[in-house]
Amino acid sequence: MARIDFHSNVANKLEYACRLTRKIWSATPEGHPVRNILIVGDAADLKKLDELLWSFSDVDFLPHCSIHDEAAPDTPIVLSDSFASPSFDSIPHADVIIHLGMHMPGDVSALVARFPRIVEVVTINEAERLAGRERFKAYRELGHELHNFDQSKS
Repeated sequence: MARIDFHSNVANKLEYACRLTRKIWSATPEGHPVRNILIVGDAADLKKLDELLWSFSDVDFLPHCSIHDEAAPDTPIVLSDSFASPSFDSIPHADVIIHLGMHMPGDVSALVARFPRIVEVVTINEAERLAGRERFKAYRELGHELHNFDQSKS
């Protein structure tokens, strides 16, 4: 079973995704391979996230690209607008998924077989909160290890 973390009550999911990506990626112990991160979300959000990842910090560099870019297999942070993208299976990444979208992945068992950790980012927007609750219930019914990190307390 996969470990699935819900980061709930997030005020700004794109800025939060930048900080979370930096934290996960920089947590790689020295001498170990870098942590690979696949970020899945809506195309418009990913376009904004791409710009933010280049500019949100003056001192951090987070190498990233679109899943459709020819460099995707060699880039540690990849952005995808769909779990069903034809390119999804061709990238070697199999570490962490950060999900910014509202819809449950289609084939959860294949996803969790490949990715041991999934992070669901749920904002304060009511529609996103309701969708997040539904995903939480669905993952729980499938027997996954769930953790919730309420960001309203931060």
